[in-house]
Amino acid sequence: MLACLLWPLSRLYGLLAELRRLAFRAGYFRSERLPVPVVVVGNVVAGGAGKTPVVIALVQHLQARGLQVGVVSRGYGRTSPHCLEVLPGTPIEASGDEPALIWRATGAPVFVASRRTEAARALLAAHPQTQVIVCDDGLQHYALQRDVEIAVFDERGVGNGWLLPAGPLREPWPERLRRGVRAGGRGIDLVLHTGEHAALRGFSGFGSTRRLADHALRADGSRVALESLAGQPLLALAGIAKPEAFFAMLRARGLVLTETRALPDHYSFDSYPRPQDKGCTVICTEKDAVKLFPRQADVLAVPLEFSPEPAFFTAVDALLVPLLSPLPSSHGHQTA
Repeated sequence: MLACLLWPLSRLYGLLAELRRLAFRAGYFRSERLPVPVVVVGNVVAGGAGKTPVVIALVQHLQARGLQVGVVSRGYGRTSPHCLEVLPGTPIEASGDEPALIWRATGAPVFVASRRTEAARALLAAHPQTQVIVCDDGLQHYALQRDVEIAVFDERGVGNGWLLPAGPLREPWPERLRRGVRAGGRGIDLVLHTGEHAALRGFSGFGSTRRLADHALRADGSRVALESLAGQPLLALAGIAKPEAFFAMLRARGLVLTETRALPDHYSFDSYPRPQDKGCTVICTEKDAVKLFPRQADVLAVPLEFSPEPAFFTAVDALLVPLLSPLPSSHGHQTA
């Protein structure tokens, strides 16, 4: 019922979004072409769909091919207005949690700015050897021209198929498959599903698998076997898009969760009260750990191992071959 009431607003949203897209294509708004290929990983559905694990897996794959890869991001939720590089001493509040996680997982140069074009220029100035830039989110950031577009979907698919605010879509689907903002009018190049099954009717895309690692990480980087935590009282917390999915994965590994705390996505932990129950071990996601470790060093972070199907990487390589001469031979890829 609410969606029906909001439908007129979604029509207005769609009209404004289309006018903006056409303005970029007509040249009224500036769209910048970089001297290196740009791969955008994003979604057409509002909310988290698992983009960050996809970015990490993609960067690790390209690194395994011998390429110098850089990452740009807006750094959702960060407090700093400045363009900056994510470095060992960069506060999480200044960079955002996801850019920090990408940098720790890949070691690739990561730059954040409110405008991704600014971040990309700064990255290339600081790291001129960069051969490919991966953009974390930004399918609708038309100011940055792109060579490959990857749309990520989770189990929700396109929901009711309506645009915001009546539905979850940022732009029309499947029209986005057929039309883009690049020369030639190309649309989405690849679709990757991060859920257990494809959620789009009539379009399968590529699948992926995700599982928890067999270990948890301490703040100093040392590992604790996950099986050693079985039977121990655990307080699990998660400030991600779908906390219950993390809790379910922990339980599936035989862990006993005495308490769970589902927090908002990108939760800052600035006002989070330290658990007083000394008998419980606090366990969380890696995304939460980058913010929690400086505040509470005794928590444990469980990494997520995410693996797109091999055909996905083959398709990415095929799109990059014409843009990179030559593309180094493959030596396999790592999972995030």
